[in-house]
Amino acid sequence: MYTRRDMTELAMMSIHDWTDEELAHFHHSLQQMTPYLNVEGTSIHREIILEIEGRGGLKRETDWTNWINDF
Repeated sequence: MYTRRDMTELAMMSIHDWTDEELAHFHHSLQQMTPYLNVEGTSIHREIILEIEGRGGLKRETDWTNWINDF
């Protein structure tokens, strides 16, 4: 279960400051809801995708549950 910063907090900061885990989590979540997203949601999802691509992709098989293994 993802228990780090939520979208309300992340929306107030630059996407460049998000962690890979946050990008992976919200990419996965928005990907699952793609058919239901409005224009704003689609725009946010596209920004997340561009940031992931700009970082060279996700370095490992990162998803929203992997942060548990980091402790």
